[in-house]
Amino acid sequence: MNLLAIETATEACSVALIHGDQVIARSEIAPRRHTELVLPMADALLAEAGLSRHALDAVAVGRGPGAFTGVRLGISLAQGMALALDVPVITVSSLAALALEAPEDDEAILAVIDARMGEVYAASYRRDGDGGLVALDEERVCTPEALLLPEAPHWHVVGSGWATYAQVLGERLTGALRSASGNRYPQARHVAELAAIEFAAGRASAPEHALPVYLRDKVALTLVEQGKA
Repeated sequence: MNLLAIETATEACSVALIHGDQVIARSEIAPRRHTELVLPMADALLAEAGLSRHALDAVAVGRGPGAFTGVRLGISLAQGMALALDVPVITVSSLAALALEAPEDDEAILAVIDARMGEVYAASYRRDGDGGLVALDEERVCTPEALLLPEAPHWHVVGSGWATYAQVLGERLTGALRSASGNRYPQARHVAELAAIEFAAGRASAPEHALPVYLRDKVALTLVEQGKA
């Protein structure tokens, strides 16, 4: 299988390619530069693997949640590429991709992205032992103080939400903190890994059915909310 994956939902811009049993990837922390980086990254990976775009069997993309413009960019690029190549698209939760940045054991994982405006995007998972994840709750956007988590004896926490709200989030955990990293972001490598599972199960979709997930419609504070009016 040849599968190209894109992840642009956060500050990290990354692309990955599954070529047979091999996974190669490019990633750069580059806020506001995703548009100029993502396609050259994809072309570089295809060249490294000796493939043309027409050799791809599917395109995968992180569907969010994350930055509005980043999520929209990733979905648009995946749809356009898939339509041009007549291949399906697999959308993968950016929170699920982030969760795979946690240590590889059977402990609960909190994936949490700073959503700005005093909120976080969050979801909890556990590895399933076959390279995938089991969701322990639903994706949501909320204040750190309002985050409710399932019971678990130990936790790994990954994502920019921890960098911003470590103290509050630590108080929300229902078990002991096993590890925490606030400088982790969703990566295309993990989007590709999760998409490969979906592809093998026959759960790829037509490009027009690849939809973004924002979790909230509101992307800016009003003047009143900013205290400027």
